[in-house]
Amino acid sequence: MTFWKRTFPLFIALVLGLTFTLQYYIPHPASEALLTEASVWNQIIAGFAIILGVGSLLQVHYTKIKRQEAGWGYSGVLFASMLIVLGAGLWSQGKAEGTSFGWLYNYVIVALQSTMFSLLAFFVASAAYRAFRARTLEASVLLIAAIIVMAGRVPLGEYLFASLGQISDWIMNVPNTAAQRAILIGVSLGGIATSIKIIFGIERAYLGGEDE
Repeated sequence: MTFWKRTFPLFIALVLGLTFTLQYYIPHPASEALLTEASVWNQIIAGFAIILGVGSLLQVHYTKIKRQEAGWGYSGVLFASMLIVLGAGLWSQGKAEGTSFGWLYNYVIVALQSTMFSLLAFFVASAAYRAFRARTLEASVLLIAAIIVMAGRVPLGEYLFASLGQISDWIMNVPNTAAQRAILIGVSLGGIATSIKIIFGIERAYLGGEDE
């Protein structure tokens, strides 16, 4: 039993990981056909994963409603919303314009998204206030750069200082781009390291247990 739960998944991860890593370095029709076939299977597996995810979500919220845990009313709203949207989608037969499903999307989902991003703006402003307090040299540089960039993006700033827009563009194109590239390189190296750990069985958290 341990073989099927631990060893066999590690063997699959090793074989598939090495296969699709080497595929990028083998420009052969057979290699490209293998990648195409794998992409199709990836879409099929993703479809089943969505079904499992929805089933897990329903199970968790059903348990909360059954036990009447804290916030179980929100779980009831989730169930009702899913049933209403599913029913509207089936009734509309996949069409959106001029249907009940389109109305739900335009006047409920879009409105909720706008509300969420509106609330997020206040959290961003609060985080910016905490980050821009000039208590250290780094925070002072960040504060000055932010003021220059924000002032250079509005007509009033360029009206007061003619070269402010050019300085703002330079900050965004040179230091900001360099920082973004450094972050991207770091994320890429981290992804490569994690992939290697998964392929060779060092990282086993995806098996549902603790790493060994």
